[in-house]
Amino acid sequence: MRIINILIIIFFFLIPFKIVFAEEFVMLKNNKVNVRYGPSFEYPIKYVYLKKYLPIKVIDKKENFRRIIDHKSNSGWIHTSQLKKSSSVVLVKKQFIFSKPTKFSKPIAIAEKGKLILIKKCKNNWCKVSSKNFSGWILFDVFWGKLPN
Repeated sequence: MRIINILIIIFFFLIPFKIVFAEEFVMLKNNKVNVRYGPSFEYPIKYVYLKKYLPIKVIDKKENFRRIIDHKSNSGWIHTSQLKKSSSVVLVKKQFIFSKPTKFSKPIAIAEKGKLILIKKCKNNWCKVSSKNFSGWILFDVFWGKLPN
């Protein structure tokens, strides 16, 4: 029994460990979103996002504010009223857009690295996307954000 107690003490106090949280991605709700130095309106504005639907990762929470980080490693605090559930990603590499969810279908466009993509629906890693000029499917393998379920 004494050995078990010693092992428990070693496990909890001497072995460093980190609690792993599920990644939470959200996107910006408006065209202009203030990012602050701290989790309150009393903190000064650090910078302003001017890109609606930009996906961002939540790394901390405090009351109605979320500490976020974006695909360029910028971070700060945003009020929850400026965020909504994510259905967008930023491409990390150039991707082909196909007419159907298979690599054997006709490629209809190329989406460049850094492009913000709004997702309509997904099947496995294939997602239907659309813009003013086209509608098609992308096979997502490398991207910033989280694909909708």
